[in-house]
Amino acid sequence: MNALELTLIRIGFLAVLWLFVIAAVGVVRTDMFGPISRRRSAGRQVTPPRQPKPKPKPVRPGRSMPQQLLVTAGALAGTSLGLSDEQITIGRADDATLVLSDDYASTRHARLFPQDGQWLVEDLGSTNGTYLDRQKVTRPTPVPIGVPIRIGKTVLELRR
Repeated sequence: MNALELTLIRIGFLAVLWLFVIAAVGVVRTDMFGPISRRRSAGRQVTPPRQPKPKPKPVRPGRSMPQQLLVTAGALAGTSLGLSDEQITIGRADDATLVLSDDYASTRHARLFPQDGQWLVEDLGSTNGTYLDRQKVTRPTPVPIGVPIRIGKTVLELRR
């Protein structure tokens, strides 16, 4: 192998290595700060303004309604939150209702919210996913009382 071939192989290897580093930094940035929202210029495409999401109907606690969210496993095991008619956001962000120190949780990982007399869990585009009783949550899903919700190493349950 002559010197020119060896130099080209080294340059190619270096280029592939830098592409890997740039991709890894992009994934870490997206996990920490969320995806980039790019707006198109007015000349290219006009998109209608987003409609605000309707506010969920207030839930009145009854005998069959859960009263608290309990952390059953993970770093916050034993922690409980009282449930009201407000949504609960879960993740590593400081502004989340339940702040997790779990390496497998995203900044804004999931949310629990009341709707039509039941609580639903929704994954907010997390990296590692949200699981309801070993099933990955892909859309807002009703949460029965006592069924585990797993976010990384943290397990949550709705209790009466």
